Amino acid sequence: MVDFTLNAKEQEVIREIRREGMVLREKYARYYDEHEKELPPDEFPEAKEFAHIDKMAADRGPDATTPTVFYLLMLMHRTWGDMMRLKVPVTALGNASVVAAGTDEQKKRWAKTRLSMANTEPGCGSDSKAIQTTAELDGNEWVLNGEKIFVTTGIRAEGCVVWATIDKSAGRGGIKAFVVMKGTPGFELVKKEEKMGIRSSDTAAFVLKNCRVPRENLLGMDDIVKKGGGGFKGLMKTFNLTRPGVAAMGIGNIMACQDFVAEAMAKEGITVDYEAGQHKRSAIQQKMIDLEAEMEAATLCTLRAAWLADQGKPNNLEASVSKQKGGDVSRRCAQLALEILGAMGITHDQLVEKWFRDARITDIYEGTGEIQRLVIARELLNYTAKELT
Repeated sequence: MVDFTLNAKEQEVIREIRREGMVLREKYARYYDEHEKELPPDEFPEAKEFAHIDKMAADRGPDATTPTVFYLLMLMHRTWGDMMRLKVPVTALGNASVVAAGTDEQKKRWAKTRLSMANTEPGCGSDSKAIQTTAELDGNEWVLNGEKIFVTTGIRAEGCVVWATIDKSAGRGGIKAFVVMKGTPGFELVKKEEKMGIRSSDTAAFVLKNCRVPRENLLGMDDIVKKGGGGFKGLMKTFNLTRPGVAAMGIGNIMACQDFVAEAMAKEGITVDYEAGQHKRSAIQQKMIDLEAEMEAATLCTLRAAWLADQGKPNNLEASVSKQKGGDVSRRCAQLALEILGAMGITHDQLVEKWFRDARITDIYEGTGEIQRLVIARELLNYTAKELT
């Protein structure tokens, strides 16, 4: 039976995360807006006060919620504080690719190496199978050539998982993943993006010019071109791991908006009567109920995708549903919060305008909402990508 009830230890972990989030919000929420051109420290001084949280989370007792479900709940509440923590995590998006597509030896080798992931290209965004970056085998080395943009954690990471094709004529069957470490000749950082929101997350653009990496840096060590997806399946498995996480971050952001709006309404003496019919409520009261309902629906979708992953069951459909719903709710509910607050919501004095900017990206990265709808439709109707694009 699916059960998302938290035991006493888990509730204590969430309380500590919320306490950490409030410190982050009060001291550093505007830090990234004001220092975007700099690379923030890996750890702020206050992080030491909360170093015990990860240990608490690892020892939750025999009746604990499944690990991925609890990780996403932690992520929601951490994002309630801000999009980043007082201490930057050791792993990044590329590490999920290693878990999804790497061999056991590769997983051990790069377990503690922060790796970004380079998928998007100037001419290839949502359609990952259209990757143009090439990889050619030359002796015991792979030679990579191409351009990558919008690489999350691309500045801070120690290396990058680069998705490239070893055979353009094979389509998705030729796509493979390669680990490229910083400092490798031919691997050039060309730009750090300045963004509207989530400025705490550094975003980079790379160029690969005759960049040589060892043969064993091919994730999975399988250089055979296969019909039916090949390495592309590893890329999709990565997204099945990470898309619910993006949804969780969007939900956490809206949790912050909801709390702020509720406090502002309470100060004005406005309460929501949940028992009254819609025609007896004001427009503001109804918008608040809509916000809460959408957030609850997105949360349940996201946790279900995580629960399936923990059971070792396929979650391609559910991961896309969670990303589509979470991204959509993050965008629309941030807008709802602004509508409820009026002028208060757009001033720099309040964090809601920042949360609104942070929310917008959630519907775009890790697969846009439009792409998620296509994936969902294909799964439900049993269509191939060729039949439904």
